[in-house]
Amino acid sequence: MDNKKIGFIGAGNMAEAFVKGMLKAAGPLDLAVSDLNTNRLDVFRNQYGVEGVTKDNRKVVEYADVIIIAVKPQIIPAILDEVADLVLEDKLIVSIAAGVTTATIEKHLPDGTRVVRVMPNTPALVGLGAFGICKGNNASSDDIELVETMMNTVGISVVVGEDRMDAITGLSGSGPAYVYTFIDALADAGVNMGLTRVNATKLAAQTVLGAAVMVLETGIHPMQLKDNVTTPAGTTICALHELDKGAFKSTVMSAVEAATKKAEKLGKSSK
Repeated sequence: MDNKKIGFIGAGNMAEAFVKGMLKAAGPLDLAVSDLNTNRLDVFRNQYGVEGVTKDNRKVVEYADVIIIAVKPQIIPAILDEVADLVLEDKLIVSIAAGVTTATIEKHLPDGTRVVRVMPNTPALVGLGAFGICKGNNASSDDIELVETMMNTVGISVVVGEDRMDAITGLSGSGPAYVYTFIDALADAGVNMGLTRVNATKLAAQTVLGAAVMVLETGIHPMQLKDNVTTPAGTTICALHELDKGAFKSTVMSAVEAATKKAEKLGKSSK
């Protein structure tokens, strides 16, 4: 990563998260960023020392070896058409736009263009993202390895076939919203039982964080970890019984399924 010139088209929050994570992991890098919003460009220049800031997307593509497309999905075709003649065979295109397939991206670029698609999520903004990565028709294993290295500076990543990217959108892409809803419900319950809002929210969020770290660091199946804190005739089993009566697990599975199907639909409409 440290021997590549990396360019970002789009200077939004996700691009900022990547720049912050990459600089922290690798030290000074050759970076360039383009955006029409000069205030956002000032953030990259002043906070992260990126000198190559511009309103011209073509300058970023000319400069960079790796171009990360970090704009809204609906404007990606126009962006790609604008810079297509500058995308030479030695350049790697990485898209972090939800629902835009590698085939759609390749259609707007010269034959043979190397494309990698990434599905991020918002916890990348605090260095704890979860990413799905898939390759286009021409991307190499080295390209995938490079993108993994970049993504892992702000979280963890998995490599899948593109036919699984919609499921990743439904699970981890939209997943933070499910977890925020659960945290809010836990906090509401704490308030209902007499805790202050501040204390209830703090305890709920830390409980979710701690449980997640337990799963990741121990490698123990979540259901085994659940059993480890569920004593016979205790408080936890009574609470789990109420969750079961409310179809908690089934409802979460239905939510992921609904989001996945919506992602599939959006992907088809973007072609």
